[in-house]
Amino acid sequence: MKGLNDILQKTRAASQSRTGPSWPRRRVPPPPSGSQAEPAGFAHVRLAVEDDSEAVARFFGEMPASAAGRGCERLRILALSGGGAGGAFGAGALVGLTRAGARPDFDMVTGVSTGALIAPFAFVGSAWDERLEDAYTGGLAAELLAITAVRPGASLYPSDRLTALVRSHIDAALLESVAEAHAAGRRLFIATANLDAQTTSIWDMGAIASVGGPEALQLFEDVLVASASLPGVFPPKMIKVVSGEDAFEEMHVDGGAISPLFVVPEPMILRRARDWAVGGVEVYALVNTTLHPSPKTTPVGALPVLVRSFELMLRSSYRSAVRSVAAFCEINGFEFRSACIPTDFTGMSMLRFDRSLMSRMFAEGAALAEAGRLWTRLE
Repeated sequence: MKGLNDILQKTRAASQSRTGPSWPRRRVPPPPSGSQAEPAGFAHVRLAVEDDSEAVARFFGEMPASAAGRGCERLRILALSGGGAGGAFGAGALVGLTRAGARPDFDMVTGVSTGALIAPFAFVGSAWDERLEDAYTGGLAAELLAITAVRPGASLYPSDRLTALVRSHIDAALLESVAEAHAAGRRLFIATANLDAQTTSIWDMGAIASVGGPEALQLFEDVLVASASLPGVFPPKMIKVVSGEDAFEEMHVDGGAISPLFVVPEPMILRRARDWAVGGVEVYALVNTTLHPSPKTTPVGALPVLVRSFELMLRSSYRSAVRSVAAFCEINGFEFRSACIPTDFTGMSMLRFDRSLMSRMFAEGAALAEAGRLWTRLE
């Protein structure tokens, strides 16, 4: 693809100018347990899920109040899951909803892993559909993450590949749009897994965008890269933080390592959201993989057994996450809708970044949305 080498060279140069060689290297220690560490210049832009329940409620409680202030009769929430290359399905579904005139204006969007990469475009609205479609079907992902790019070591792919993919579609104009939506009272949350603390960090991306400038764009990109850094496939993302006058680094990976889908943090999942009485709440879970079993004979051998076992574990975790969100909605009387890649879709693989496959998944999501058959009940 023309321009690929330029993208990679600029990404490597920018990375090395900030931190030296990206990986491997001697790391800066993480902050001490219990310290209030934050990225320099970005106060109160994230929630650590181990925080007390009142802090959690305050972090999420501002958004429903602002929705009521905007005169919203109903609160609409979109949760985007992980799924690797399967994110093409979710991207297609959103574009298909736009084409059908059935895409809600979401008051809150959450994203994990590939869902984190979709989330900013879902948040800012259909005016960005062309860029969202290009991110998953334009060929850059297939070029950057082709099998020929695999370099086994600390991870299958070097760090600059995922960083270049994110940087090619996230820019100052998008950041400004996110900041404007945040100022209007809407919220965009992205989850990463903090390996050092072994907890989830939920980042308020609108608050980050509202700071503005190159530093905000850099942190915005870093969080997206971290959330999509599937362990073993991509190296962890190091995020610089400060506590008082001391500097530290935290190691973050794919938020799906803890939860592949979320609406609220785990401490709130079995609580009634009393502050969310807006007149009605609709929750949409867009799952970028298939949730149902795909029976077939497993060949005898270490690799096929390992792959099938990983697939089973992953699918089970996604089903559990969807059921947790469904339970939260049932407790609170919220309407719940979910969508996933159909079981009969052939060739699905979260690690197969093939342009033709991703285009087919995009088309599948778009077709279901345009036909009004996207959202279903979880059986």
